[in-house]
Amino acid sequence: MTIQAHLVELERKHKLLENELHEALVHLSTDDLQIVELKRRKLMVKDQIERLKHNSDDTLH
Repeated sequence: MTIQAHLVELERKHKLLENELHEALVHLSTDDLQIVELKRRKLMVKDQIERLKHNSDDTLH
């Protein structure tokens, strides 16, 4: 998988987690631990995106 394709996939996953988190926050019956887990997973994906972007910038220079 190319770096660009991997970035696209991670950004898609991040958006899905963002939507899932939004839905969880709208529904008051959602467990707080589930919300924390969604936030953690979203942050992990964001960190992967940033790391990949940083590494790809380094290879270009």
